[in-house]
Amino acid sequence: MFICPSILSANPTKLGDELISVEKAGADSIHWDVMDGTFVDAITFGHHIVAAHRKLSHLRFDVHLMVENPDRHLENFAQAGADVIIVHAEACWHLHRTLGDIKSLGKKAGVALNPATSIDDIAYCADLLDMVTVMTVNPGRAGQIFIEFQLKKIVELKKNLPPSVEICVDGGINDATIANCLQCGATSFVSGSCIFKSTDYSEAIKKLRKSIFS
Repeated sequence: MFICPSILSANPTKLGDELISVEKAGADSIHWDVMDGTFVDAITFGHHIVAAHRKLSHLRFDVHLMVENPDRHLENFAQAGADVIIVHAEACWHLHRTLGDIKSLGKKAGVALNPATSIDDIAYCADLLDMVTVMTVNPGRAGQIFIEFQLKKIVELKKNLPPSVEICVDGGINDATIANCLQCGATSFVSGSCIFKSTDYSEAIKKLRKSIFS
């Protein structure tokens, strides 16, 4: 089970320190929410920011591209040190080709599904997938409320995907919502506010793990 702090919720004046702190606190990977101001309203991190922080951590870097035309950014983020590159099904004209391009760069390929997006949209791309990210909030803002109805989507993915594909849940993950996601078949969990708004990152991560296995 992977706990993946979303750096979007970290103190923006201390990103390097925050990254080091959550690694020491027991995080399994770092989740980078890249937003372009078009696919979603906000603008966040470019590839230079990811590259600058790569040398600070040995954790897996999951780069989540919430952008229009993600194809033009793949090589930059691959070179910046991403280990997993996640694109939105809704933003790709040729999703199968985009996922193949990610794999050709030597990275793991992931696809994110917005709350209104069906799993049918990725049915013929399963051969290229390493991860599917179920958005349990609408993308673009931290601190939103978990959408319970998305649990059904996790169950459907678990039934239809090869067991090697990581099912990730992103949005509203805390100690009250994480257990249901696990029971439905999720294997990794992006958590932002729950971790970075706490006063003790280690205790916050321990609490999430405890909720998973309680």
